[in-house]
Amino acid sequence: MALTAKMYGLFLKSLANKEVDLDSDTLKVMLCTSSYTPNQDTHQYKSDVTNEITGTGYSAGGQTLTGVTVTYNAATNTLMLDANDPSWGSSTLTARYLVAYDDTPATAAAKPLICYWDFGQDEVSSSGNFTATISGSGLITITAA
Repeated sequence: MALTAKMYGLFLKSLANKEVDLDSDTLKVMLCTSSYTPNQDTHQYKSDVTNEITGTGYSAGGQTLTGVTVTYNAATNTLMLDANDPSWGSSTLTARYLVAYDDTPATAAAKPLICYWDFGQDEVSSSGNFTATISGSGLITITAA
C-alpha cells in the first residue's frame, strides 16, 4: 500500500517550540482502527490519538522508524522527512490509520504528532507482513513559499 501523509497542523508549532528534533529524536509509527478520527487542527500529542490497534505481531506504541532523513531541495523549496517503510512481520491485524509521532518525550501528553495516513479502508494482514510503503515524496514534504 503506497501512501501519502497528512501533516498535523500543530506539528509546525511543535517544531517552532523545539519540542521535536527530526535529526536526533526517536520517531515512531503506530496503527489505529477506523474508530480513530484524526483532527489536523487540534491533535498535537500522542495522548490525542485513540483506538490504537491490538493484534499478533504488533506492540503497543507501534515501531521505531529507521533510516530517518531530513533533506531540503532548493530547486523546489521543499523540506522532506523520509524513512524506511515500516513493516510488521508475521502479523494478524486490522488497521485504518498510521500515525507518526516523536517518541522522545517521557509522556504521551508531551509526544508531538507529526502526520497520519488514512489507508482509505481497513487494511488486514493474517499471519503475514503488514507493510506501509512511504511515497517517493517522503513521510511528509513541507513547501516554503
